[in-house]
Amino acid sequence: MVRHTYHSRIRLFSFIVIAGALLLVSRLYYLQVLHGEEFRERADRQYVRPISNVFDRGSIFFTDKSGKLISAATIKDGFIVTINPQHVTISGEEVCRKLQTVLPDIDCADVVAKVAKKTDPYEELARQVPTPLGPAINALDIPGLTLYKDRWRIYPGDSLASHVLGFLGYRGNEYGGRYGLEKEYEDVLVRQDDSVYVNFFAEIFSNINDTVIKGESLKGDIVTTIEPTTQDYLQKALKGIQEKWNSESVGGIIMNPQTGEIYAMALTPDFDPNNFRTEKDVSVFSNDLVENVREMGSIIKPLTMAAAIDLGLANANTTYNDTGSVTLNGRTIYNFDQKGRGTITLQQAMGESLNTGFVYLSQRIGRDNFRNYFTNFGLGEKTGIDLPNEATGIIKNLHAPRDLEYATASFGQGIAITPLETVRALSALANGGTLVTPHVVKQINYKIGLPKKISYPEGRRVIKPETAKAVTDILVEGFDTYFQEGKAKNPRYRIAEKTGTAQIALPNGGGYYDDRNLHSFFGYLPASDPQFLIFLYTVHPQGARYSSESLGPTFVDLTKFLINYYEIVPDR
Repeated sequence: MVRHTYHSRIRLFSFIVIAGALLLVSRLYYLQVLHGEEFRERADRQYVRPISNVFDRGSIFFTDKSGKLISAATIKDGFIVTINPQHVTISGEEVCRKLQTVLPDIDCADVVAKVAKKTDPYEELARQVPTPLGPAINALDIPGLTLYKDRWRIYPGDSLASHVLGFLGYRGNEYGGRYGLEKEYEDVLVRQDDSVYVNFFAEIFSNINDTVIKGESLKGDIVTTIEPTTQDYLQKALKGIQEKWNSESVGGIIMNPQTGEIYAMALTPDFDPNNFRTEKDVSVFSNDLVENVREMGSIIKPLTMAAAIDLGLANANTTYNDTGSVTLNGRTIYNFDQKGRGTITLQQAMGESLNTGFVYLSQRIGRDNFRNYFTNFGLGEKTGIDLPNEATGIIKNLHAPRDLEYATASFGQGIAITPLETVRALSALANGGTLVTPHVVKQINYKIGLPKKISYPEGRRVIKPETAKAVTDILVEGFDTYFQEGKAKNPRYRIAEKTGTAQIALPNGGGYYDDRNLHSFFGYLPASDPQFLIFLYTVHPQGARYSSESLGPTFVDLTKFLINYYEIVPDR
């Protein structure tokens, strides 16, 4: 009995020692790793009292092709320069003269006016002053001057992926994410009333309570799929298009059609989220690729072809009589040049983008089948992208009682869809026939706990794999033979592509502009196992009649960039 009691005491003592060690290690981990930065901040502030809780927020990262994280949005440390006019014993001009030796851009008129407010104990002279300048400002020994610790949001890439990132701003008295990922992941990125005095275990259980019981998000950093070099290349390419053709706007997406990962998403004009207040037109902040619908034109023709092939009604060698025009329900639809070519194949109709061929297919497919295929391709529904304010396509014409609406939809007119809806639908041709979920976030690195890789639902099958291959072969032949008369053909890589030119609808309905068009262009490579889908569009390019002229050269240039940068293995 004594021996048993002795062993029990040893076990109890060992348990207490181990528990104490674990508690100590946990506390050290909490203090040095989880909140080490906060304690360093507290030490820094011993000589400059903060006027309020120091701003903090989670970071956003790009991911380069090697998997390395690149800062996209982060926090920068610095100071607020303040003055107590009641303690100033020199003139406002002298205060400014001294400050200009460190802050040459400071506004002297503003400084003089604030120093003159002798009844006011606190005036701000400068914000977001970089940390290295703090000692030099203190050394000026200006009476009444104080530095307060400050932190603010910065975007190191300036305008890089600005429409994806968004920015921080006020809405009333509330400061938070506005547009882009800053808005979409506000609950993950925001930091409010975090205290370094909270017990480690209490914080753990608090997080469990928030996430498991309340369903709220843990705090963390966002890791995106945006590849910064690819994003930069796309943005520069889009600006080149706008400058050459004086377009109203230009947009583009580079996406993996197998997974839905977006490597680049850009619009021109763009903006710098560091200086968004300088923008006079707030509409520039909206992501037109996600938030606006357009009639996309002939890049929709491959979807019509896919429906016909999937139903066993046609193939590349199917022929029809092209008379140059078709009249339905009292309206005549023409080819782009209003010319007929006689008996031709659907391969030629696709290669030359002849509207009559796709009107022919729409009638063979039938209204119900046509509607079912287009809605199954995801037209008229949201893609589920992890960006805010996604619009839904307008496809009510696919419920019309006349053949005319289906005929015009077959070549991308009369239905208005988002560019992103378009990209998602066309990706099914590249990946063997399924819909993917386009996305720009791949992982959340939580402040506490393990990282979470974001999973996206497996998309539904919309066409058979053999149908996707057949349409891909048609689009490859289009690039090799018809686009630029075959001059752009790549001898080592199979590239699928389709151009599009659409009339722009009048804002109040009832017709189209005579002189305004939307040009679009899409393609994917390597066509045998596509890893990259490129989508481009430009609104009202001036001096270019067709997208092969306005967007074609940029598309070819982007394919060469992707081949070289990602070292794509040839597929022929």
